[in-house]
Amino acid sequence: MEEVRQLSESERNWAMLCHLSAFASYFFPFGGIIGPLICWLSRKDESEWVDENGKAAMNFNLSILLYSVLTIPLCLIVVGFVIIGFLIILKIVCIIIASVKGSKGERFKYPFAIPFIQ
Repeated sequence: MEEVRQLSESERNWAMLCHLSAFASYFFPFGGIIGPLICWLSRKDESEWVDENGKAAMNFNLSILLYSVLTIPLCLIVVGFVIIGFLIILKIVCIIIASVKGSKGERFKYPFAIPFIQ
């Protein structure tokens, strides 16, 4: 089991916010990208932990966006709706888990995330 990092409360809160801000996609177009991007860019130079979590959140949300766009044509043969439903559930569950782990100082590796930002 991985050890819990000793981080300030501010670092843990900003790391959690990097993940939770992705829920903005349910209220604003591209909110799932813009929310984590703003959180990450505002604190990435101040904390390695926030930088790491912000990159992970960005990579996951960009990956989900890409998968969703690629799945849209499959909606013509119904299987696309099933895949999009899976992606929505995956996104919600992963964001919640990553937020909780980030706030505790634990690492979380998003499944199916393409490392766009290194």
